[in-house]
Amino acid sequence: MDTVDNTSPLLRVSGIGKRYGDRVALQDASFDLWPGEVMAVVGESGSGKTTLLNAIAARHRPDAGQVEFLGRDGELRDIYAMSEAQQRLRARTDWGFVHQNAADGLRMDVSAGANVGERLMGLGERNYGRLRSTAQTWLERVEIEASRIDDAPRTFSGGMRQRLQIARNLVTRPRLVFMDEPTSGLDVSVQARLLDLLRQLTRQMQLAVVIVTHDLAVARLLAHRMMVMQRGRVVESGLTDQVLDDPQHPYTQLLVSSVLQP
Repeated sequence: MDTVDNTSPLLRVSGIGKRYGDRVALQDASFDLWPGEVMAVVGESGSGKTTLLNAIAARHRPDAGQVEFLGRDGELRDIYAMSEAQQRLRARTDWGFVHQNAADGLRMDVSAGANVGERLMGLGERNYGRLRSTAQTWLERVEIEASRIDDAPRTFSGGMRQRLQIARNLVTRPRLVFMDEPTSGLDVSVQARLLDLLRQLTRQMQLAVVIVTHDLAVARLLAHRMMVMQRGRVVESGLTDQVLDDPQHPYTQLLVSSVLQP
């Protein structure tokens, strides 16, 4: 994929660490993410990739290090120095989070349209006609028939739920989206359709994305850069094609050769 050329990082992660008792789950993870760039974080189960995602998405406070986000005023600010209200506002506006299990990111018993419109209502939109029109537009954009706007997500297939979760996150046009194994558990044809949609939307909207995945094919298709994690450490990082085609670290070589099963 083409690299992204911007002058300021959107997200700066410096020396992040996290322990659970005596176990080191994450140690000294650092990277910059640029506007419009997709970063894949890969590794086997227990490598620390989800711990890293939760730390940089302000879901679980790290024990060490700093996470800074570029404000619209051009200043990098420590997200953990923000108040809870500021963090919630950031999560509703500039950030999105796509869960592995779509049910964790949706309200399953309210309509699809309400799921999409809820984030807009959180920003003050109260006009029912505009809310419904915007929700319908986004359903169509993620390939859900507009006639399903009043149906609850519990009546949707797994692939439809995941697409609805994506619409719910993107309706406020965030600058940064975190994705935790968004294609996991879907059958091959549904996964391929979702990946095509994600690639299209990230390019159209110039989204910055941090995506955690165990699937190297997903990383190759979506990500400009990738980081490989093992036992809580980043062992290799670089341009996606470069890392996958010419891995340098022995662990990465094992992953690429499928000797290790993530």
